Amino acid sequence: MKLGMIGLGFMGLTHLKALRNIPDVELAVVCSNVPKALEGDLTDVGGNLGVEGEKFDFSRARKYSDWADAVRDPDIDAVDLCLPTHLHAPAAIAALESGKHVLVEKPFALNGEEADRIIEAAEKAGKIVMAAQVLRFFPDYVALIDIHRKGELGPMRAALFRRRCAAPTWGDWLPDPSKSGGGIVDLLIHDIDMAIHLFGLPEAVSAVGHEDLKRGIDIITGQLHYAGGGAVTITGGWHHPKSYPFSMEYTVSFDGGTAEYSSAGRPPKLYREDGSEQELPKPDKDGYQAEIEYFLECARAGRKPERCPPEESAAAVKLARLFAEARKKKGEKLECRI
Repeated sequence: MKLGMIGLGFMGLTHLKALRNIPDVELAVVCSNVPKALEGDLTDVGGNLGVEGEKFDFSRARKYSDWADAVRDPDIDAVDLCLPTHLHAPAAIAALESGKHVLVEKPFALNGEEADRIIEAAEKAGKIVMAAQVLRFFPDYVALIDIHRKGELGPMRAALFRRRCAAPTWGDWLPDPSKSGGGIVDLLIHDIDMAIHLFGLPEAVSAVGHEDLKRGIDIITGQLHYAGGGAVTITGGWHHPKSYPFSMEYTVSFDGGTAEYSSAGRPPKLYREDGSEQELPKPDKDGYQAEIEYFLECARAGRKPERCPPEESAAAVKLARLFAEARKKKGEKLECRI
């Protein structure tokens, strides 16, 4: 399969590193508005995951500086969109209308209306579209997904998902909520999507927090309220720039035990009600590689990505927007009508 990598920033770099470990795919097109990156020099690219920039050989790839031209290249089968969020919908729709399968870096779109338009375009074109909600493929979160899917622990009673980082400085578009959606849509979309994946949509949401993007701050503590009393807390966001470290974690309590993980050195473990504990098994594969491989498998087979369906990715965007609205209400419950 011939693939176009559209966008060579932080996530483009991350996807490129994963892509070189995947056989039977040719990087046929690269696109960036940065000449240095387009020549393969990504040494200045960085982000919040400790991914180091490096140089790539793009000598066999066609090079574009305009995404609108790149996604219409007649010789590629699929595109991997790693563009700023406000460009996700126009680029994805243009690629689908040009007969390409599309992988869209998270968040799926800037808002729910744009996400729905992407899905409509994919259905009309008869092509595969998938959002790169990589947490569904991260080994430490796959461990949680697997233990939940087995159903041996009974119903979920309470869950906490936490994700924090310094305000991003690797893209001048990120501090602009009209382009990124801010910390809730850009960062906490991971945990919102995970909650939907595990527990479905809630009946209502509530949230408190603070936004001061001039200082880099966009933080929230929100709750998803489920029928039967189960509650999911999602908290974190962007903190002061540069020095604040990235971290992610979860604690999920079921009747039969509690599953917990922290990127700060605690692997996923299950603490059972009988007092025993066990480290949860997890895949031995990079989440980004697993994500891209799965997308390519679906594209080759013309099969809808059931492991990461676009409808759920659209719902995550809508729920993230509802979270942001709930924060303005300072704790008031808002009905979830997604």
